[in-house]
Amino acid sequence: MNLLKTLGVSLGIFLVGCQTVSTTNSGTIGVQREQKMFALLSESQVNIMSAEAYQEALNKAQKQQVLNRKPADVKRLRRIASRLVSHVGVFRQDAQNWQWEVNLMSDKQLNAYCMPGGKIMFYTGIIDTLKLTDDEIAAIMGHEMAHALREHGREAMSRAYAVQLGQDTLGILLGISPAVMSVGSTVVNYALTLPNSRTHEAEADLIGLELMARAGYNPKAAVSLWQKMSAQSDGSVPEFMSTHPSHDTRIHGLNANIRKVDHLYRQAIGKTN
Repeated sequence: MNLLKTLGVSLGIFLVGCQTVSTTNSGTIGVQREQKMFALLSESQVNIMSAEAYQEALNKAQKQQVLNRKPADVKRLRRIASRLVSHVGVFRQDAQNWQWEVNLMSDKQLNAYCMPGGKIMFYTGIIDTLKLTDDEIAAIMGHEMAHALREHGREAMSRAYAVQLGQDTLGILLGISPAVMSVGSTVVNYALTLPNSRTHEAEADLIGLELMARAGYNPKAAVSLWQKMSAQSDGSVPEFMSTHPSHDTRIHGLNANIRKVDHLYRQAIGKTN
């Protein structure tokens, strides 16, 4: 009876707490996948946690004297961000009111990210090593902003809660020890979490492509960016074991969708010239 009761409670929490949502409009590019979120994990909660983590990163970088050491690049990044942010309303109106922020860390990593709520960080390594043009920076930034717009972070956290709940319930029902379950979690991770993460990456590529086109940045630069990234990669893990698509898969997907947004880029150029 206790086992059945435990299963019932766990199932009840999952069914009541999980909701199907669509965080963004589809845009011209057509991203329409419905997402599963835990209602108990609200957008505002995730944004608050993210803002706190971002501030910690800023404080650490400031203490190490590696924050915004290149004023010209900081100005460049913020100018590009301003143009991109002006078009986020196409995908979600509320994002126009987010407290968007862009900073630059002096670090050799080829990295950049945008936390939930619009907190963007670039690393000097990706700009300097790849010798990025403004269009290529816009491709990276638009991609990272798309993760925030689609609430991929919250979705991943919701999925993690669901996986953990399922593991705990299964362990109780089958009498499996926590140690054995932790080994099984590796299989769960590859079977469930990683494929969905690749879905997130594909969605971010598409939304980012439209954002940069609307802002007047050449969408073809998204392809040249990943060609540069591919040239820099050394011994990348196989695609089926990675959270990110292979460079070739990503480039193919971008090339196949540039035509959908090229007219938006042409319109933007016509307005700015």
